[in-house]
Amino acid sequence: MCELDTLRDVIRGFSPAWFTVSMGTGIVSMLLYGFPYEWSPLKYIAMGIALLDLLTFVVTLVLFTWRLVQYRDFFNILLHPQMSMSLGAAPMAFTTVITSMVTILASYEVAWMPTLALVLWCINIVFAVLSFLAIPFLVTSHQKHAFENVNATLLLPVVPTVVTSSAGALVASVHSGTTAVAVVLISYALWAIGVGISLMLLTFYVVRLVLHKLPPPDTIISAFIPLGVLGQASYAIQLMGVQALRVFPDGLSQMTYLGEVLHDLGFFIGFLFWSLAVWWLAHAIYSVLYTRFHGPVPFNLGWWTLIFPTGSFISSSTKLWYLTGYTFFRVLVSIMSVGVITLWIFVTLNTIRYAWTGELLKPINIRHLELHTYSENKDIQNPEQQV
Repeated sequence: MCELDTLRDVIRGFSPAWFTVSMGTGIVSMLLYGFPYEWSPLKYIAMGIALLDLLTFVVTLVLFTWRLVQYRDFFNILLHPQMSMSLGAAPMAFTTVITSMVTILASYEVAWMPTLALVLWCINIVFAVLSFLAIPFLVTSHQKHAFENVNATLLLPVVPTVVTSSAGALVASVHSGTTAVAVVLISYALWAIGVGISLMLLTFYVVRLVLHKLPPPDTIISAFIPLGVLGQASYAIQLMGVQALRVFPDGLSQMTYLGEVLHDLGFFIGFLFWSLAVWWLAHAIYSVLYTRFHGPVPFNLGWWTLIFPTGSFISSSTKLWYLTGYTFFRVLVSIMSVGVITLWIFVTLNTIRYAWTGELLKPINIRHLELHTYSENKDIQNPEQQV
C-alpha cells in the first residue's frame, strides 16, 4: 500500500493516463443511451453518467494542468516513451463529452447546442492533430524504444483523429448547408490520416507479437486497444456516410451521386473494419485469459483501455444494426453492452479503491520519469558516447 501524505503527492503522481477514465465513462453513457431494447429509465441513467463523464473530464483536466503548471515537466512527459502515449487520451476524452452533448441534447432542440458543439469540436481538432503529429515525431526523433517493450499504446496518439471524425459526423448532423459539408469533409480527412497510420502501426505491433510474444501482465490489457482503433474506424465511416447522403446532393451539386456512393461505401468499409475487429477482439480475450492462467494480472489505470475500445466495437455494431436491421447485431450489441457496463462498474470501483490507497498515484513513478528523461536527454545531447 502506498500512503499519500499531501495533496502535493496527489498532484505529482497525476498522469495523463487518467483521461482514459473519462473515455470509458463517456462511451458507457452512449451505450446506455442507444441500448437496442427501449427502457425509459436507461435514458436518464445515461444522462447521469454523461454528467459524470463531464465532471471526470473537467477534474482530470484541472488536476493535470495544475501538475504541469506547478512542476513544469510537460517536456519530460513528452520525452517519456510510455507516459507520452497517454497524452492521446485527452482529446479522445474530450470527444466523449462532445458526442454525449450532441446525442442527448439533439432531441431537446436546445438552440445554442449546435454552435457550442461546433466550437468545441474545432478546438478538439487542434489537440487531436497535435497529438497525431507531435508524439509520433518524438517517437522517431527523441525517444528510445526497445522493440520487445513496445505495446499497443503506441496507437493512442494516432487514434484521436479517428475518434474526432466520428464526433464530426454527429456535429454535422445538427448543422446544414456549407457548415455541414465542411464538417463532413474535414471528418473524412481526419479519418483517412488516422486510419492510415493506425494500420501501419498495427502491422508493426503484430510483428512485435510474433517475435517477442504477448506483453507482460501489467500491460496485457492494452491488447484491447487495436479493437478501439478498428471499432472507431468502422463507426466513423458509417456515420459519415449517413451525413454524406444528407448534405452532398445540395452541398456539392456537381457531384450528383457522391452522397449515395459514400453512404454505400460507408456501410461496406465499416463492415470490413468491423470484421477485422472481431479477430482482434478474440485475440485480446485470449491474450488476457492466457496471461491470467499463468499468473495474476495487476490492476492499474491500463484497465480503462478495456472499456473504450470494446465500447467502440459495440458502437460500430449498433450502427450496422441500424443500417441492416439484422437481429444478430441487435442481440450482439445488447449482450456486449451489458458486459461492458459490468466491467465499467468493476474497473470504476477498483479505481476508487486504489486511488484512495495511493497505488494509482505513486510519486515514485514520477521520480522514475525524471531519472529516465535525464538519461534519455543525456544520450541525445552526447550521441558520441553511444555504442
